[in-house]
Amino acid sequence: MENNGKNYLLWIGRTFALWASEVVGFMIMALFVPGLTIENWKTAMIAVAVIGILNAFLWPILSYYTLRLIVFTFGVGALLLNGFMMWLASQFVPGMIIGGWALILTPLGIAAINVLVLTVLSIDEESSYYRAVLRRNLKRQKNIQTNKKGFIFLEIDGLAESTLKKAINLGYMPTLKSWLEAGTHRIMGWETDLSSQTGASQAGILHGNNRDLPAFRWVEKENNNKLRVSTGLFDAPLIEKRVSNGKGLLSENGASRSNLFSGDAGNTIFTYSKFGKNFYTRAWYFFYSNPYNFARTLVLFVGDMLLELASRLRQILKNVKPRMNRSLIYLAIRATANVFLREVTTYTLVGDMIEGRVDAAYATYVGYDEIAHHSGVEDFDAFYALKRIDRQFKRLEDVRKNNSRPYDLVVLSDHGQSKGATFKQRYGITLEDLVRELLPEDITIHSDLYTNVDHFSQAVKYPLDESKEFINQKTANTVENSKEFGRSIMASFTENPFIRRTFKSMNKPSKVKTNNISPEEAQTVVLASGNLGLIYFNEWSGRMTYEELNEAFPNLIPGIVQHRGIGFIMVRSKEHGTLVIGSKGTYYLDNDKFEGENPLKNFGPNAASHLKRTDGFKYVPDILVNSFYDPETGEVAAFEELIGSHGGMGGNQSRPFLMHPSQWNIDEEPIVGAESVYKTLKTEIDRIWSGGS
Repeated sequence: MENNGKNYLLWIGRTFALWASEVVGFMIMALFVPGLTIENWKTAMIAVAVIGILNAFLWPILSYYTLRLIVFTFGVGALLLNGFMMWLASQFVPGMIIGGWALILTPLGIAAINVLVLTVLSIDEESSYYRAVLRRNLKRQKNIQTNKKGFIFLEIDGLAESTLKKAINLGYMPTLKSWLEAGTHRIMGWETDLSSQTGASQAGILHGNNRDLPAFRWVEKENNNKLRVSTGLFDAPLIEKRVSNGKGLLSENGASRSNLFSGDAGNTIFTYSKFGKNFYTRAWYFFYSNPYNFARTLVLFVGDMLLELASRLRQILKNVKPRMNRSLIYLAIRATANVFLREVTTYTLVGDMIEGRVDAAYATYVGYDEIAHHSGVEDFDAFYALKRIDRQFKRLEDVRKNNSRPYDLVVLSDHGQSKGATFKQRYGITLEDLVRELLPEDITIHSDLYTNVDHFSQAVKYPLDESKEFINQKTANTVENSKEFGRSIMASFTENPFIRRTFKSMNKPSKVKTNNISPEEAQTVVLASGNLGLIYFNEWSGRMTYEELNEAFPNLIPGIVQHRGIGFIMVRSKEHGTLVIGSKGTYYLDNDKFEGENPLKNFGPNAASHLKRTDGFKYVPDILVNSFYDPETGEVAAFEELIGSHGGMGGNQSRPFLMHPSQWNIDEEPIVGAESVYKTLKTEIDRIWSGGS
C-alpha cells in the first residue's frame, strides 16, 4: 500500500510538471511560431487539457486505423495526425488559433519540452505510458499461451567484453549492473571467427552457418568478379539464402528487429536481408500509439546531431589522438543509428512482448558501433551511447516484470572493436597505395577502403610516436615519400628466411597511375574490413598460388610483409601448402610448424585454426593481409579510415560477450566462433521449451 501511494504521488507530480511545462511552452511558442495564437494563460491551460483528452481517447483509434499510412510515410503521417489533433482542439478552445506550419512545429515544440523537463527531473518519460499500454492490452493476451517462455536477444553491435565491464564499473550501464548484482545474469566472453564483423557473426549466430564469408566485402571470381557487400540490399538476401537451412535461431515464431540477417524469422523490421518484405507489422503500433513518439524521436535526433558537433569540438580542444574528421552527412548517419533505430527497436520489442505472440526476438542496437568507429572505442561519446542503450534495457525490463507472458532477456555482442590510428594516419599511404607501388605500371586497380566516401571521411593527420617505430609524419605525409620507403625495402634483403630463399633478387617497383575502374573490370581489387585486407587478381580465374604471385609480381609479397604496418599475410603455395608470412618468419598451416619468428605469436592461441578455416572458404582472396597488432597497447592499424575497427585479428575486436540468465545451463567451456554461439543459444532454448530444468 505504501509503495502504491508513493507511485500515485509520483504520477501526480509527473503529470502536473508536464502540464505546467506545456502551458508555458504554448505561451512561448505563440510568440515565435507563425500560425499559432494563444490569447492568454487561461487559453493555454485549457488547450493543454483538451489536447491531452483528445490524445488519450482519440489518438489510439486514429493511429490504429492509419497505421499503414504512418509506417509507409516513415512517420510523416504521425506528424500530420498530430497537426490534425491540434487543429481539432482549437475548435473547442476559444482564443486558440492554429494553422500552416504551426500544425507541424507545435507538436515538435511540445515534444522538445517534454524531453527537456523529464530529463531535468530524471523521470522515465515512458514508464506511465507503458503501464497504460499494458493495461489496454492485457485482454488481448487471454487467448495466448502464456506459460511458454519467450526470449528477447539484445545485441549491442561492436561492444567488447572488456569495454562492457568498464562501462558497467563506471556507472554508464546501471540496468545491467543491477542484473549482475541481483545474480539474475552473468557475463561470459566468446571468441569470434577470423572475420570479426557483423556479416559473418550474425550469419553464424542467427543461422548457425557463416562459411564462405571471408570479410565484410569480397570478390567472387566465379561470378564475373562480382563484388559482394554484406549490407548490400541485393547481396544480403543472397547471402542469407546461402547460409540458411530454415532452422535459424528465430525460425519458430520469431521476430527480427534492425538486423543484417533474419534468423529465418517471418516477422521482420529493418532487416537487410528482408528489406522491403514484411516491412509492415502490427508491432509498429507500439511506436506510433503514443502521440508524441515520432516528434520526440525527431527532437532526440536533432539533439544527437548537436552532441556530435559538441564531441568534435571537445576532441579538438582536448587534442584527442587519434581522431577523425567527420563529414556533415555523418551527423544524420550517426543520429539515425543512435536514435531513430534505437527508439524503433525498443518500441517494437515492447509490442512483441505485450502482444505475447513472438516466441523469440533478436534485435541489434547499432549506435555504439557507429560512434566507436569514429570517436573511439572508449570515448565519452561511445560510453554515453551505451548509457542510452542501457536505458532501453530498463524499459524492456519494466515491461517484462509486468507482462503476463514470461520472457528471458539476453544481452550479447557480435564482435568487439580494436583501437588505434589508421594505416593511413600512421604511414601516409593506404593499403591500395602500397599495393600500387609494388605492381607493374599498367595494372588496373579497384579499391574499396572507405577512405573517400561521405560517411567515412578522411582522417586527420596523426602525430606519430617514433618510439613506437612509426615513421615521422614529415617524411610520410605524401605518397611520393612512401615510394622512397618502398624502394628502400626492396633494396634490402628480407629478414624472413623463407622469402630469402625464394627471392634472390628484387626488381625496383614501377610508378602506377590511379585507375578509376569497376571491380568487375579491374585486374586487381583491394578491399578492407577494418584491419583485414583482401587482394584479388581477377585475370586468374581461381585463387593464385604463392608461386604464381612471385612469378607475376616479384616485388609484391616481399614489399607487403616488410612494411612495418603489416602483421602477416596468408597465401596458398602449391609446394608448401598454405603459408602465413610475416617480416621475420613463416608459419606452415598444413603441418603447424613455423620457420624463423612465428608471425602469429601475438594473435592468440586460436589464430592458426581461424586461418585454416578461412583458407578453406570458397571466396578467400589471393592474398589475405592483417595489420600489425601491439599486445601492450591493444592497437591495430585499420586499412579503412576508422579509429575503432573490426574485421580481422588483434585485440578486443575478437572478444565479444554473452550476458545470459544465471539459471541457464551453459557450461564454462570457451565459445569459439559465431556458429558455436548459435548452437549454445539454440540448445538452451530447446531445453527450456522441452521442459528441462
